[in-house]
Formats: sequence, structure tokens, C-alpha cells
Amino acid sequence: MSQLFTPHALGKLTLKNRLIVAPMCQYSAKSGFVQPWHEQHLGHLACSGAAAVTIEATAVSEEGRVTHGCLGLWSDEQAATLGQLVGRVRDYSDAAIGIQLNHAGRKGSALPPWEGGKPMSGDQAWQTLAPTALPWGEAWPTPAALGIADMQRIAGAFVVAARRAVEAGLDYIEIHSAHGYLLHSFLSPISNRREDVYGGSLENRMRFPLMVVKAVRKAIPESMTLGMRINGSDWLDEGWKIEDAQVYAVKLEQSGVDYISVSSGGACQGVRYDNKPAYQAHMAAAVRKKVTCSVVCAGLIADANLAESMVAEQQSDFIALGRAILDDPRWPVRAARKLDCDLQMPQQYMLASPGYWPLA
Repeated sequence: MSQLFTPHALGKLTLKNRLIVAPMCQYSAKSGFVQPWHEQHLGHLACSGAAAVTIEATAVSEEGRVTHGCLGLWSDEQAATLGQLVGRVRDYSDAAIGIQLNHAGRKGSALPPWEGGKPMSGDQAWQTLAPTALPWGEAWPTPAALGIADMQRIAGAFVVAARRAVEAGLDYIEIHSAHGYLLHSFLSPISNRREDVYGGSLENRMRFPLMVVKAVRKAIPESMTLGMRINGSDWLDEGWKIEDAQVYAVKLEQSGVDYISVSSGGACQGVRYDNKPAYQAHMAAAVRKKVTCSVVCAGLIADANLAESMVAEQQSDFIALGRAILDDPRWPVRAARKLDCDLQMPQQYMLASPGYWPLA
């Protein structure tokens, strides 16, 4: 029997299979508010057959956006509008719906990918923030080094955004501490050169992200599933390594995190990675050996048999689908058929299923 299509716990939730739609930025919000694009995007993916859909990285403050088009949860009005969208999706889908909370740090104030993804300039730009005043890459602006008061303010912004996510009716919350964004920039020695208690040793570099996690965990109901996205590697000799990720993962679980999603890269501009299918599976497996909570793995997983083997061999508990499901929103249904499982399409689409359509 396929392991990919068996139920499994994601913290306090029980998901009907091991497939999660990864958070994928759409850069299509207006002043942080969801738009019609988000409705069709999330609604379509919620009917894909995946057990859960994670809403894209959502900024906890205005300066925490990557672009002007990023979703936000820094106001009650944004939360109310998002909650209305979530309620409408639930009218036709039983998929769990979560959200990823983020602060872009020194990677903020940028153009969307289809405009080049470069840093903005002029009146449209804003001051970015980081643990140390080091730019993310060539031609990127120098961020302001965070003082203690601003760190406390940002931690508070994560807390308030998490409470708004609960009020909006989300099923789970994931905090982003990967890809060079603010929390990861504290973790990585590439970006954190501080000389106070928030820099230097691994213990010190973990201090601020763990402070945020603990504050969020305390502020939301115990029944709410809380996850964390982390880097398994910076793909740089002098950067964050899998051994660091293992230590961090243990600390996160001790702080009340219910699952850990393993990714990599993004610490600074121009980093190359091992671009092959499931290139992060070994990192997820290494993290999974150190924790008892669920582990999620993403990264060029587009083959059903590969996804099945990762779960069956206990490299990860869940598979997060990104570009594969954008390319084929029926990927879970096709994967189930390939693995001799039955995953129902929405009843409105049943005419395209085996037994009804000769070409299925």
C-alpha cells in the first residue's frame, strides 16, 4: 500500500495524505490585501487532492515585505479579508489551510521576479533591516543593523500576526526562518556578524529566532499547529550547515514547534546548489533523525515514485509540492493513480476520471 496516500499527523492536525502545497509567493497583493488572483490560485490548489495548502510568505510588518505585492497580516482589516477568502475555499474543499509568516529582512524592498527581482530605488524603496549592516548581494542596499528595541518590536509583530492568523480561521501557522530572510539571517554566520548575545556562537545566533518562536507559541492556542521552515544548508563552506540545522531543530521542538519544513539556500546572492530531483531529501532525513515531530521536505520532487520512496524510507513525513503542482494542479490525482491508489477528484470534475472518460 502506498505510504504517500496514508493519513498522518501534522502537529494537532491529521492530514488525509502526505502532500502539502508549499507556500509560493504570488507578489500580487495590494497594500498587503488578498486579490482575485489569490482566490483562484488558492481555491484551485485546494481542489488538487493535496491534504493541505500553505498560503505564501506573508509579511508581519510593512518593512517585512519582499515586494510591494506581498501579502500582509499587519492589520486587522487584512486578516478579515483573508478570513473571508479562507471561508469561501472551505465551502468546496476539505484541505487544511495554513499560512507562512515572514519578515524579509535584508532581502526586502525588491521588485517582483517578472520585473527582474532586483532591489528597488527611489521613492518606492524602503529601509531594510538585518542583524548586521551587510547587503544581501552586489547592488543591494545596505540594511540597518537591528537594535534590541526593534528586535522586540519585530518579535511582537510575529505574535500579533499569528493571533490574526488564528482569528482568520487558518488551520496551521508556519514561521519562515530560511532562504536569507530575517530570522535566517540571524542564524547564518554569512549574515550575522554581531558581537552581542545575538551573534557569534550557534547558541547566540539562534537566540532571536527562538525568542520569536516561543513568543508565538505562547500567544496562540495549544491546539494550533505551529511549524518552522529552516535551512538544511547555505551551500557555502562558511555558512549554515546540516549539523547546525539538527541542533536548531531540536531547540525548535523543545520550544513547542509541531513540524519542521527543511529547505536550503538564499543566504546571499549568487549561491549555487545541487540542482537535481529531491536535492534536499538528505537534509530532511538528517533533521528527522534528531526530532520526534513531523518533517516536511520540498525541492524538485515531481515524480510520484520518488515522493513515495522518500516517505516510505522515512526521509520525511510529508512532501511539499511547489512548481510541480503549479505545472500540473492535478499532480496528486495522477500520482495516486500511478501508485494504484484512489484519490477522488472534485465531484464536479468526475467526468474526467477513469470510468467516465476513455482518455483518463
